[in-house]
Amino acid sequence: MVMEKEEARQKSMRVLMLPWLACGHITPFLELAKKLTHGNFNIYLCTSPVNLNFIKNQVPHHLRPNYPSNSIQLVELHLPSLPDLPPHHHTTRGLPLHLFPTFVKAVHMTKPQVSHIIQTLKPDLLIYDVFPFWVPDLTSSLNIPSVAFITSGLAFVSLMFHQIKNDHEEFPFPEISPDYLRIKFSHMRKHLPFTDDQGRDISPISMYQRSSKIILARSCRELEGKYIDYLSLSFGKKIVPVGPLVTNPAHGNEGIDIINWLNKKDKSSTVFVSFGSEHCLDKEDMEEIAHGLELSKVNFIWVVRFEEGEKMKLEDALPNGFLERVGEKGMVVENWAPQIKILNHTSIGGFVSHCGWGSVMESITFGVPIIAMPMHMDQPWNARLVEELGIGLEIKRDNDNGKLQRGNVGKIINQVVVEKTGEDIRRKAREMNDCIKSKAEEEVDEVVNELLKLAEGHI
Repeated sequence: MVMEKEEARQKSMRVLMLPWLACGHITPFLELAKKLTHGNFNIYLCTSPVNLNFIKNQVPHHLRPNYPSNSIQLVELHLPSLPDLPPHHHTTRGLPLHLFPTFVKAVHMTKPQVSHIIQTLKPDLLIYDVFPFWVPDLTSSLNIPSVAFITSGLAFVSLMFHQIKNDHEEFPFPEISPDYLRIKFSHMRKHLPFTDDQGRDISPISMYQRSSKIILARSCRELEGKYIDYLSLSFGKKIVPVGPLVTNPAHGNEGIDIINWLNKKDKSSTVFVSFGSEHCLDKEDMEEIAHGLELSKVNFIWVVRFEEGEKMKLEDALPNGFLERVGEKGMVVENWAPQIKILNHTSIGGFVSHCGWGSVMESITFGVPIIAMPMHMDQPWNARLVEELGIGLEIKRDNDNGKLQRGNVGKIINQVVVEKTGEDIRRKAREMNDCIKSKAEEEVDEVVNELLKLAEGHI
């Protein structure tokens, strides 16, 4: 047996990855795959063709000398052809809200295909996401270890575990969940698919509990150490942090006009304003943000997105005369901008963000303070964590109507980016960046060792 385990460490480990079909989940899976190739792993990343088209150019066939070209292979997962769900909607990106239940149904119908993929590839282990719920049971029936990968923040997962499993006890971390957010979660829970039509538990907590011995998490002990410890005890499994998993800034001419514009700005003088690829602001919020940016008097790049199929000119969505008044102090970009390249630029001094976990990780990776403007799902709790860590401030909404107020938008931007009162925030953001960088190699080594031990245990 000892000899067999030693042989296992010498051969390439075959790992099948099955992320949820959302870009915010697929990207950290791909970044984890890149890190694991350093540890003699062959990775098979499985997702729908429309998502594969999105990530193909990110697969690093020639990332460095002697990089094995077959270290990461892409595997197509074909959702069933349902009348309301054409192939371009086999992803959450741009998916109309009314089609989400159909989308989830289609994902659950892929079980025979996933089973066939597993039996064909014969992986040594599988790394899975929050859906579909049958993955851990399927791999168990095939005697293959499977490991859950938490791609969201652990502070929010801690709250979710507590609300589902220990709601009768006091939550041990009230700093990230004041009363109004606990009430918000109770309302959210009513609309989340935590049970299927047969009453089975399909919550993320259930998925994590069925992980084999360990759980991977897109986080760092420096960020969420107490939540790592809480969840390790709660799940009875070791939580293994894998780091921020942020893509390296791309080379080439991607977004060159934006970079050239930033090159003319002073160091840390500009805010980047973006709310993720799957959320669009209503007209009221857009107006308050626009006026708030004017009031702040700082330079800004603002990425504005509209709902798919919505025909609206950018000028019509913004306050009258806004673009003319801001002139060279501001740049408004429609639909997309190279976020990582922008955050990595020395002119950026703050990130006005919805606090999706991926955006939080990117901001921390580049030492950029966060001006938090959470929208939904886990974002309000991520924003509370950002404040708790001292690396940003939240723009609070009006208590009576939940609306943004332009004066508050301008005030918080100024405080974080310009004013003396924001010096501690800017310093802590830089220190967190340095701390995370110094621990990156240790985290990769631990992940590799834990996965190898798990695979060896099934020989």
